[in-house]
Amino acid sequence: MNQYKDKKLLGRAFIICILAGAALVAGCTTPLFKSGWPGSANSQKPAEPGTAQLALNEGVDLYDRGDYNGTVKRLATANEIWTGNKAIQVQALKYMAFSYCLTGRQALCRQQFEKALRINPAFDLAPGEKGHPLWSPVFEQAKKAR
Repeated sequence: MNQYKDKKLLGRAFIICILAGAALVAGCTTPLFKSGWPGSANSQKPAEPGTAQLALNEGVDLYDRGDYNGTVKRLATANEIWTGNKAIQVQALKYMAFSYCLTGRQALCRQQFEKALRINPAFDLAPGEKGHPLWSPVFEQAKKAR
């Protein structure tokens, strides 16, 4: 009877170890080297993680507080945004466009939308952003002009 208990416990321990190992491996979804092995032709030094996103967040915070000129200044001068991820650039351009429209500078608003559409031709306003009386017509003009 002791041998049966020992085998049963050993079997359970084995199953627990297998499940724990599988859970550990499943948690590693990011490849170790996204751009190739270090020193290979495809390897590149990754940008400082999150600095562009942090700069974008700071600009959006200014926008949310109604500081539209501060939004434009922060986003326009954030080099980390303009040298990195295209999706973050499009978001920054969108908030700059909104800020320009809300401060009565429609030509600059349209220019930002045009830049965003050049980076991502599929760029569109979110459902909650469509229909805004100030920037929606400007966005539609920029979209038709391309």
